Amino acid sequence: MPHARASDGIRIAYQVRGDGPPLVLLAGQANDHHWWDGVRGDFSGSRSTVTIDYRGTGDSDKPQLSYSTERFADDVVAVLDELDVDRADVYGTSMGGRVAQWLAVRHPCRVRALVLGCTSAGGRHGIDRGDGVRRSLIRSDPAEARQALLELMYTPAWLATHPGPYRTLGDRSMPAHARRGHLVASDGHDAWDALPGVLAPTLVLHGTDDLLNPTANAPLLAARIPGSRLELIQGARHAYFEECRELAGPLVLEFLDQKVRSR
Repeated sequence: MPHARASDGIRIAYQVRGDGPPLVLLAGQANDHHWWDGVRGDFSGSRSTVTIDYRGTGDSDKPQLSYSTERFADDVVAVLDELDVDRADVYGTSMGGRVAQWLAVRHPCRVRALVLGCTSAGGRHGIDRGDGVRRSLIRSDPAEARQALLELMYTPAWLATHPGPYRTLGDRSMPAHARRGHLVASDGHDAWDALPGVLAPTLVLHGTDDLLNPTANAPLLAARIPGSRLELIQGARHAYFEECRELAGPLVLEFLDQKVRSR
């Protein structure tokens, strides 16, 4: 497994598949690159897809400290440097969308176009998932907590016909300190004041039935980023990109290809 070296010396594992213009795919909280397994092939036919294992996950180092969405964004830049990629399209979902926001703000010359899925600006302007959802995820019975997360990610109809394995429920190999670090990083994200400075053309995607990251975050995010485009996927929950891949994937590719032609 190849690695890039972050500015603080941490090794960041990365994976490259396919041919074509580079597309960075960023996963959700406490997940490694396998988050994208169900849909990666939808992009690899026309794109060189780049994924990473966040610090604390997969084959990357798992330090005790240094977890934040800003730090994760800088780790992505270390991977792009290792690959000699000057600019890439970036598609981040859930916490990955928060990382992608900082990537576009802190490193604008590295992001050609931006897709933000099922995410939020965070901070005081973010719409919280609510106490009921939070309680469902910390049940004492691990099986009940897992089922609650599954039902937040996918609709019952989809779960009935897709028995798994599910790649969006977290990296089980993560040590406890890394899980806490990811939680703190995602909960501490607040890019609201910086978002008007995003220069990359931006598409905001969200499922209309998302309770894990409430759908109301999407129009707030889109309104905060100049010239962005908002698309809501009817009936979809948090993992819209997988359950509704036949709609979401083409939406993303159409947006990215349009930006290639317009520049």
